[in-house]
Amino acid sequence: MISVATQPLAETRKPKVELRRQFVNFAVYKVDPIWRRLPAEERERGKEEFERVINRFADEKRCQVLTYTTMGMRADGEIMLWIIAYDLEAIQELATALAKTSLGQYLFRSHSFLSMTKRSMYMDRFNPEHAEDRLHLVPGKHKYFFVYPFIKKRDWYLLSMQERQEMMDEHIKIGNKYPSVKLNTTYSFGLDDQEFVVAFETDVPSDFLDLVQELRESKVSMYTLRDTPILTCISKSVREMLDSLGG
Repeated sequence: MISVATQPLAETRKPKVELRRQFVNFAVYKVDPIWRRLPAEERERGKEEFERVINRFADEKRCQVLTYTTMGMRADGEIMLWIIAYDLEAIQELATALAKTSLGQYLFRSHSFLSMTKRSMYMDRFNPEHAEDRLHLVPGKHKYFFVYPFIKKRDWYLLSMQERQEMMDEHIKIGNKYPSVKLNTTYSFGLDDQEFVVAFETDVPSDFLDLVQELRESKVSMYTLRDTPILTCISKSVREMLDSLGG
């Protein structure tokens, strides 16, 4: 008889839990102006169908959907959905279900950015306690939301890891000066046209403006190839978001 103490280590060690990464989609929609001229009853029915689809996917835990208005802040979009799911199929099926609604027939996507969560390659040397689980987003706690796709110049990837970390140290140090602004970075390599999607949550828009201005003066900004379009959004309930369409 083999005692517990002499059993092979593999038999006594607890199995390692594999953390799943999340798929993330930022979808901006614009409504056809014809929709606003439809009878009120028809517009109301379309909004109710659209809301039911979002709630159903959330209730079934297929995905998490955060809703925002961009009305009055962008000419090329009026509402935005921040969609987080463990399966790419959930994002695709949600888009299809929304397109089938009476309102969805009058919407088109002006922007759509696809990405995934991933642990950062760079260390925050100034705040050792800042060790967030970047595989799982915890969004939606702030009123204002700013999001844009991001591409670095290829020269950045030819630098040594030490050179990149040194420049990122300056970048991170600036970010730590603005604790009211929460950064959510996701990765798009091979999934979409951009390399990253960066999304900022805050209750103080002026802090975000000052942060971005100061980051432009950092050395690492020389390696930015593109960081537009920048989407300014306001958090709303599903119904409030739909009512912001003006119909």
